[in-house]
Amino acid sequence: MSPVFVEPTVDWFLLAPYILVLGGGVLGVLLEALLPARVRRPVQLTLSLVVLLAAAVMMGAQWSRLSAEEPVLLVLGGSVVLTYFSLILQVIVLVVAALALLVVADRTPGGGAFAPTAAAVPGSDYEELARRKGLEQTEVYPLFLFAVGGMMVLPAAGDLITMFIGLEVLSLPLYVLVGMARHRRLLSQEASLKYFLLGSFASAIFLMGAALVYGWSGKLRLTDILGAGLTTMQDSLSGTTGDADLTSLLVVGVLMMLVGALFKVGAAPFHQWTPDVYQGAPTPITGFMAACTKVAAFGVALRVAYWTIPLMLPEPQDALLVGLWTVAILTMLVGSVVAVVQHDVKRVLAYSSIAHAGFVLVAVGSVQALDPMAELDMAPLPAVLFYLFAYGLATVGAFAVVHLVRETAPASGAGEGVVVLGEATHLSQWTGLGKRSPWLAGSFLLFLLSFAGIPLTAGFIGKFSAFSVAVDAGLWWLALIGVLCSAIAVFFYVRIIVLMFFVDPAPVETTELVVEGAAAAEPVAADAGEGREAGVGLQLATAPVRTSGGVTVLKGSLGSRVSIALCAIATVVLGVFPGPVLDLVAEAAKFIP
Repeated sequence: MSPVFVEPTVDWFLLAPYILVLGGGVLGVLLEALLPARVRRPVQLTLSLVVLLAAAVMMGAQWSRLSAEEPVLLVLGGSVVLTYFSLILQVIVLVVAALALLVVADRTPGGGAFAPTAAAVPGSDYEELARRKGLEQTEVYPLFLFAVGGMMVLPAAGDLITMFIGLEVLSLPLYVLVGMARHRRLLSQEASLKYFLLGSFASAIFLMGAALVYGWSGKLRLTDILGAGLTTMQDSLSGTTGDADLTSLLVVGVLMMLVGALFKVGAAPFHQWTPDVYQGAPTPITGFMAACTKVAAFGVALRVAYWTIPLMLPEPQDALLVGLWTVAILTMLVGSVVAVVQHDVKRVLAYSSIAHAGFVLVAVGSVQALDPMAELDMAPLPAVLFYLFAYGLATVGAFAVVHLVRETAPASGAGEGVVVLGEATHLSQWTGLGKRSPWLAGSFLLFLLSFAGIPLTAGFIGKFSAFSVAVDAGLWWLALIGVLCSAIAVFFYVRIIVLMFFVDPAPVETTELVVEGAAAAEPVAADAGEGREAGVGLQLATAPVRTSGGVTVLKGSLGSRVSIALCAIATVVLGVFPGPVLDLVAEAAKFIP
């Protein structure tokens, strides 16, 4: 008798957000081939924004499908697992990505952040011709959507294969985007190569770990792994079976999967790629990576932890938690201490990102009751969710500000003004920013205060929540180390604030701003760049400035200004009125992630 075919049922409503974002990326690729060049950018930008916002709205609508009686929805037979926890993570990714997209779309004088032809040899005649003709790299938008799609899939992955696919869909577009910077092309391409090579190793480690977990359980889906593991655990505790070799497969596999996730987070000792990649990538992409990749990576790390670590025996489970505490301490120390000696704003923010990964790991490592026979401890989850949201908003806003502070150089002909170059990232170039552009410097001040964890900002609530969870779990010493590292980090944040508001800028002269590839010019105020080496700004920056040109602050497009304003407002609102968001994430964290 032949087997009866059972038609699978697919809940398309639950899959719609993923189809929207990834389908939008595919449609964007087709539009690149079909649309004339003059309309590609507005069409691609509109499509990307609509897709991200529509997906966020649909994620919000899916919230009503969950309940206390049914807190987990399995889609495609368990390949995708929807919970309150995963929905909030995905909405955070979509909202922060939409704000980052407004900065990516910025086309200020100087040609924006992206090279006209990313595949051209830097400095070649072909690249110069493309620059003069004003070509634009609109392939950025489909790549952006593909990366966001991977970030959405990763925290909702219900099986080991889907996790790996989400990790790769997230990573591959970013490898390309990192190498597309308009200025400092060699540095950008070097950053892309480093990110690709190290990211490939991390993906291989993650895949090997997934293979070992599969070898231990014989299952791919997390629900099946949990079910098989509970049976094995009961037999081990009762003394019926106790194969140490099989148990070691699970321990090593989970450890390798966590290493792959911690690489994406930028936790030490897997952080070596972070400063170089953040510095070399186009600044809007740096902000997008720093904010959204952390959300997705922490989402999959928590999912792996909550579905597999409870299946371990007490001894390896305790050893794994000790390892997690060690990584958290090392990450906080490396990020906070090394940032003190940095002279580049983007590298300072890169090491700051590493330190913040350590602060989040303080909450993640505060998990206590990981006993499969007992109720899981969900206390760390609200702190992690709030911290990731607060950090993401401040990060996108901070890198948007960095994108608008530019170097200038004299034009080729006498009396032809100056040409706008790449970002002015040396600390001594930020002297007097508060006088040149008060609103921009004020926004950056808010973001730095949030990073430092100063009260009345979202960062303070995030750090307070993370450290409180550790104290409640009896890990007061871990929270104390976090507070000390936060105090160290305050130094390099305050140093930038002093440079912006309490150090006079270099002499300013009125000149003409020449946009690359354009014949028109407009008057701007640009720093002459003279006498920096003897000034207080240089002493605070601790290293000589790398350019003899000046500095100008660009007005920025409407989108970038809106993004900075929204991030600044949200940073203050979440710091003053955090209650509604804290209640929401606390409600979401009551059930298994």
